[in-house]
Amino acid sequence: MTLAPPALSRSTHHLARELAARTDLWQQHVRFAHETRWSVRVAVADDYEAWLLTWLPGQSTGLHDHGGSAGAFTVLSGVVEESTPAPARFRRPAALVHRTLSAGRVRAFGPDYVHDVTNTGTEPAVSLHVYAPALDTMRFYVLDELGLPQVVSLERNGADW
Repeated sequence: MTLAPPALSRSTHHLARELAARTDLWQQHVRFAHETRWSVRVAVADDYEAWLLTWLPGQSTGLHDHGGSAGAFTVLSGVVEESTPAPARFRRPAALVHRTLSAGRVRAFGPDYVHDVTNTGTEPAVSLHVYAPALDTMRFYVLDELGLPQVVSLERNGADW
């Protein structure tokens, strides 16, 4: 694992771009697992951490948050789809908004963000995710009949990953 310098003055968006440009940091860790998406932490500092995730077609995170951490992710290769609960004014039962993100795109989010990331393409994909502060917990959700996210499980750092 690479120890990265503190990034107190950089946004997670800019930090994701900077770390993505450092192929020496993540490229040697790219591998794919058939059972589930594969991930490895590639950088850690006092105020953030970065994870490399790889995706075979059909692999998904499931609808989740980041336990109060803000963050950003950038697609390094391939294409992924991000799904988020629809804003209340557009909500229909179980409504999600879908965005296709290709290589080079960065998606930043705040501490209360809920989303699902899926490789809906036909080729493998690779992405780099930055969290500030480092992840402590992640909650997983399903949408109720009104399209509102409801917690179904909780994962903790050190116990579940």
